Amino acid sequence: MGVPLRRRSGRSVYRESKPGPGVGAVVESSWTGRVGCGRSLRVFPDGCADLVWDGRGLAVVTTVSGVLRHDLPASEWTVGLRLRCGVGGAVLGLPMTELETGATPLRELWGASAGRAEAELAESPTPAEARRVLESLIFERLRRGVELDGLSVAAVRALRSPAAGAAQVAADLGVSERGLRRHVRHEVGVGPKELQRVLRFTGFLKRVGDVARAQSSLADVAAESGYADQSHLGRESRRLAGASPGALVKSWARQVGRNVPD
Repeated sequence: MGVPLRRRSGRSVYRESKPGPGVGAVVESSWTGRVGCGRSLRVFPDGCADLVWDGRGLAVVTTVSGVLRHDLPASEWTVGLRLRCGVGGAVLGLPMTELETGATPLRELWGASAGRAEAELAESPTPAEARRVLESLIFERLRRGVELDGLSVAAVRALRSPAAGAAQVAADLGVSERGLRRHVRHEVGVGPKELQRVLRFTGFLKRVGDVARAQSSLADVAAESGYADQSHLGRESRRLAGASPGALVKSWARQVGRNVPD
């Protein structure tokens, strides 16, 4: 998720869509963005990795431990594919712990195939065509053989529940806690406990709009997202997003032109 650090001239647009056929097992969504002017975005951790074409180059962008400030140039559009949480290591071909937070040129990981995709992307006349290029790149990688880690996928699914502890998830999956940690770190970049904190916060971010529209209180959303109380949410929000929950609600409201009482 990207949120402008401050409002500037120019209007930005972000739209998600379902992935095309043949890549849905590893791609959560495709997205298109239009940056009204060059700006810095806050990218919040969600446990996923995105392949991003920004008009200059093709990169894999990762953030899992805290907010990332990512600079985007002014452009007509940007496109990306979001890999599902739990498959990053398998698809990219290396442990996610080896990638630094932020953008890594895909050429450094995939060499010539990434270079060919960049050339096609540079010639793509529309966002739809650029998405097709990215999906074809992933499809060809899958066709050549990518062995997904079913244990990691199952662990991510289980850890989305705030009530699921790492020890219980490991026992349910028939592995030791150490083994679970090794699998999850390879595919996501952090261990199960940290991933659960990220997934819980992602669940809160999906409810920010409810608070801004006064459909739910911040305290209720905190409890429903799995936090012990509103103070717990506040601490985690500052750690993972660098901002208070109230500030995130107001930021969401500004993007859609709503007023939020102080």
